[in-house]
Amino acid sequence: MVRKDSRLADIGKDHAYLTASLILDGTVKSAVAADLRKGPLENAEATVKAYGIADKVELRLSDGLTAISPDEADDIVIAGMGGILISEILSAAPWVKNEKYKLILQPQSHDEVLRAWLWDNGFEISEEASCFDDGKSYICMSAFYTGQSAAHSEAQILLGGFAEKDDEASAAFVEKKLRRVRVRLDALGKSDADNAEIEALKRIIDEVNR
Repeated sequence: MVRKDSRLADIGKDHAYLTASLILDGTVKSAVAADLRKGPLENAEATVKAYGIADKVELRLSDGLTAISPDEADDIVIAGMGGILISEILSAAPWVKNEKYKLILQPQSHDEVLRAWLWDNGFEISEEASCFDDGKSYICMSAFYTGQSAAHSEAQILLGGFAEKDDEASAAFVEKKLRRVRVRLDALGKSDADNAEIEALKRIIDEVNR
């Protein structure tokens, strides 16, 4: 999803393997790789030195995007953390609301919170992809700022476009989500629950079935 010849900001980059790969295969020409902690920065420094790309990568201690300047990057990767935290990082950097940036986001949990935040804040989700790694399904999405907020159904927020995909990883992701919906419905059915939540969960299942 990262654009050719873009300048990369890799947030929460851990060992900087993604940064190194994108530099080495010629996808990006430069990168700022940032992390909140010194330990991961030291790991990233070892990676950068091992691959001889120190002249193209700047390592930086940063809480999210706070130490990244708006003119330093074109494509912004925030991967390997929860959707709530990713939303908070983006909220703290209002300059990302600009059509010139491409966001590449890989939420490990609460992806529905991230989708809702993006749509509520004028972003369009341009692509979603899924894959398996070590038997688990993972998703990634890209987004651009358009300034147009749009309403979406509960199913669209929960599942994005994955309910319409037919690959195995997407199907596994959707089934995992729907399993949680069914478990929640079952629990609510055994209690004096708020009927509005029950109806919302039923609408999700009905929409996916359609």
